[in-house]
Amino acid sequence: MVDFAVRPIGFVRSPFVEKVEAPRQAVAEGAEGIAGRVELLPEHEHALSDLEGFDRIWLLFWFHEANGSRSKVLPPRSDRKRGVFATRSPHRPNPIGMSAVRLERVDGLVLHVRDLDLIDGTPVIDIKPYIPYADAFPDAKSGWVGAATDPRASWAVTFTPEAETQLAWLAAEGLVLDLRARIQEALALGPQPHPYRRIKKTDDGGLLLAVKEWRARFSVDLERSSMQVEALRSGFRTRELAGTDPLLALHRAFVARFG
Repeated sequence: MVDFAVRPIGFVRSPFVEKVEAPRQAVAEGAEGIAGRVELLPEHEHALSDLEGFDRIWLLFWFHEANGSRSKVLPPRSDRKRGVFATRSPHRPNPIGMSAVRLERVDGLVLHVRDLDLIDGTPVIDIKPYIPYADAFPDAKSGWVGAATDPRASWAVTFTPEAETQLAWLAAEGLVLDLRARIQEALALGPQPHPYRRIKKTDDGGLLLAVKEWRARFSVDLERSSMQVEALRSGFRTRELAGTDPLLALHRAFVARFG
């Protein structure tokens, strides 16, 4: 067996700090236009010559936060496990990913890009131009995914007056996270319990979505393909909130206000 040494040629600068924040396919999840940069190392300056004429580029990158390899994984759009080579999962024998981003401009060693779906600090291991006649096959079969085009979200998501009041309170208290948008994005794909979307059943038969440190209880109307967010709560237990950690101040205030 031959081992290969792979070294980063640069790093992604992105608004997504954590894995759960990044869309899994920017265009498919309505995240078109998300801007970021690829900052290349100085020794690759001349390798960027002639790249600016391309509308899109492929970024080959290393899933640096992937936690080991798995033979089968559960994709977000599947109801059962699939062979990892039939998915885009980061949990691969060699955790290499690829993303087709829109190239805005080249500024020295910095590539300004859009339609970004990578987290901040992602190591880039190669860049290739996107060539439509060679890279696009619109009539190709999509295997277990089914549709030739990515299935857009089909579930409607609404909020009860209680949930609306809680969201408004959190925003007024300075919560930076767009909790409403994150809840809608996660639930729009469906209500099935799923570890990628962090949906699970509660002991009393309800459904709970986790978005970072917050939890959203929701109900499902199968006939209308819709879901309603009933209420929010903190993801921290009472004993965890009993301390004086300033990072939990908002959660303590939320519990004091809404129980």
